[in-house]
Amino acid sequence: MDIDQVISRLREMANPADLEGMARVGIQIGNSVGGIAMPKLNKLAKEMGKDHELALQLWASGIREARLLACMVADPKTITEVQMERWVADFDSWDVCDSCCGYLFHKTPFGYSKALEWSERQDEFVKRAGFALMAYLAVHDKKAHDEKFLVFLPVIKREATDERNFVKKAVNWALRQIGKRNIRLNQAAIDTAEEIKQIGSKSARWIAADALRELTGDAIQARLNSKKNK
Repeated sequence: MDIDQVISRLREMANPADLEGMARVGIQIGNSVGGIAMPKLNKLAKEMGKDHELALQLWASGIREARLLACMVADPKTITEVQMERWVADFDSWDVCDSCCGYLFHKTPFGYSKALEWSERQDEFVKRAGFALMAYLAVHDKKAHDEKFLVFLPVIKREATDERNFVKKAVNWALRQIGKRNIRLNQAAIDTAEEIKQIGSKSARWIAADALRELTGDAIQARLNSKKNK
């Protein structure tokens, strides 16, 4: 399947009537062909298989849905830091940012270093990508040692005063996912949230309150304690 065939398939699958709803949840629709449910994109990606060169072409098209698909068919073993920097610089919507981090970037050898590096950037979606990476690594890198995530906690505290919606939600997301890995990280994340709560910032107070509500809740505590006792 070549680039023209893929884009033709995307246009056939799209539902332009969904654009208004997408815009309401903060998705940039200016370069979108229309709504396509993620399960349908996943099915198409499986049909295509890994094809890194095609992924680069899909990304270069600038079409939102083509870029979502590019994240799925790109090869995490082939993508370079240079390509990651080019793609992250193109982020203009939270859905493309999160899809890239979730389908591709966290699987690369550069996930941890880019999470730290991007968390210091000022661009809203690059910074979001740093914290989205932390969240996805916390969920998916099952064999990683706690120390890899403890390094992230001071960074989360540092950026908790960023009032931008897509940043503060990602900071909160990273904190919660780290705190759900195990008992040790749960306590470390709770301690970090308590420190964040003391910061005189509306964003920090929201991040802390939301994280503490989940991380100290009965459901999470019961699950983590059952894992500890096995």
